[in-house]
Amino acid sequence: MYAQTLPFPKHIVQNPPLKHQPRQKVAFSPKPELGFFNSAKRVSQSSVNTRTSRNMSVIRCSGSQEKQELKQEDKYDDGYYIRRCVEIARKAIGHTSPNPMVGCVIVKDGKIVGEGFHPKAGQPHAEVFALRDAGDLAENATAYVSLEPCNHYGRTPPCTEALIKAKVKNVIIGMVDPNPIVASTGVEKLQNAGIGVTVGVEEELCRRLIEAYIHRMMTGRPFVTLRYSMSVDGHILNKLGEDAMECGGYYSKLLQEYDAIIFSSTSLADKSSVPMSKEPGANQPLTIVLSKHPNPITQIPAFNNDTTSKLTIISDKGTSLEPQTGRQGIEMLSLERISLLEILEYCNRQRLCSVLLDLMDNNGDLEDILKEGLEQNMFQKVVVEVLPDLGGDQERVLKYMNLKEKVKRLTSYVSGKSVVLEGYF
Repeated sequence: MYAQTLPFPKHIVQNPPLKHQPRQKVAFSPKPELGFFNSAKRVSQSSVNTRTSRNMSVIRCSGSQEKQELKQEDKYDDGYYIRRCVEIARKAIGHTSPNPMVGCVIVKDGKIVGEGFHPKAGQPHAEVFALRDAGDLAENATAYVSLEPCNHYGRTPPCTEALIKAKVKNVIIGMVDPNPIVASTGVEKLQNAGIGVTVGVEEELCRRLIEAYIHRMMTGRPFVTLRYSMSVDGHILNKLGEDAMECGGYYSKLLQEYDAIIFSSTSLADKSSVPMSKEPGANQPLTIVLSKHPNPITQIPAFNNDTTSKLTIISDKGTSLEPQTGRQGIEMLSLERISLLEILEYCNRQRLCSVLLDLMDNNGDLEDILKEGLEQNMFQKVVVEVLPDLGGDQERVLKYMNLKEKVKRLTSYVSGKSVVLEGYF
């Protein structure tokens, strides 16, 4: 696995990039036997959905212990263990915002002796759980972590101090933290303590894991994804594909990933309920409904206040704010003019890292903010579900949807009877 020093943006780090110590060679046995780990039980008691990476080995449970069964052809290099860090970090998907998802693995003599992930903002970080899992075996071991260990006091002590106190020999880092109060200082402190540090292993994979966190740190705005459904002949559709909202469906998973989701009130008018993720233990996103209706509450379907989701209704100055809209769990926000920029500033004040703009719409109410977002480059990602349908009546929206020159790195996968496309602006 090739590793390199990650260059730091000038506006984040004033000094020249650190010269990391040469990669420390870790002795791996030809056929390493991985140890047992119990950090998943220690980290969180809540039911959090786990997604298994297609590059990862399957974890099977046997009684109260979990043991990794590894394929003979797997290569146990630095990249393998960083990929494992990413896999276990995803156990907390949808739960860590505004913090990033992070995974850590402790390896000694070719065995994984400790694992951990960051379960929720305010709780200990991945390194702490992994070191607890490893115990005394962490001494002279190699710690793998998907994101640079923190080096400051926040709601938890610095992870660099925990690694130094545990006397680990080497630390392999997926990527440097773009947070200005961290950026490279964690690497420097570990090096000054005599610990060998390597940075940039499986960096692209680690960046994709926390793309929303990175974007907010670099720009001060939430990461915004545009989503819509369309027929095979190019018409916008106000519906989802078969099983998309069921547990394991692409839309259910999508809702789990984002801090907030934006609808127009007309897109929900014919729905029986506000869409919510059905993934086990999902942390429901904030639902933001945009409305120009005189009394927007009448257009919103039954909203169950017993769920963990909250609702914000955003309207312009001409909308009447009826007293009954002050129900528990519902916030009203009146703007001079409904604009995507104002909405994102509101989300940023709420410390939301990621926002999904859903184009399910019967009357083109989102057309103005769609145009604004495309013209001012406010979107970072697009998700398009292509349904096996013909026809539609939203052609006027499509005139702003010329994405040919805007979207890169387009990928696709099958979900039920639909094809889902994902790309980046």
